[in-house]
Amino acid sequence: MPTHSETRRLPYSPDQMYALVADVAQYPQFIPWISASRIRSVTPEGDHAMMLADLVIGFKMFRERFLSRVTLWDADRKIDTEYVDGPFKYMISKWEFAPAPDGQPGCEVRFAVDFEFRNRILQGAAGLFFHEAMQRIVRAFEARADALYGKAGAAAPV
Repeated sequence: MPTHSETRRLPYSPDQMYALVADVAQYPQFIPWISASRIRSVTPEGDHAMMLADLVIGFKMFRERFLSRVTLWDADRKIDTEYVDGPFKYMISKWEFAPAPDGQPGCEVRFAVDFEFRNRILQGAAGLFFHEAMQRIVRAFEARADALYGKAGAAAPV
């Protein structure tokens, strides 16, 4: 059951980073291994919105579609994702975007993911490259922010 979490300080506002991560439809343009994305629905539910999204992930001969429930907490700048259907036993991820500490420009991004594949072979393979893959995905979000908002400074781990 691979898990990964990290906190990054980025030169962009919490609102910019929240908008980038919430734009699930654009993931195939910049996230490795995501070849397609489809938003099924977005439903406002009081203080949050609930999105249902299909993603297709693939590498080499492996290609799978999975459905996720994405909870968008606009006011709190948080995004929670839960697996609904596909190749996983479970998958959850959490994003949090906060102003940089000490009143400095930019924001602090906290990301955590935990999942397990149903297939033991896929689970074993995932364990071999999981942390490297998660780092590539986080870097892909950073590169996307640079492309959308202009590189305002170097990102640094916190």
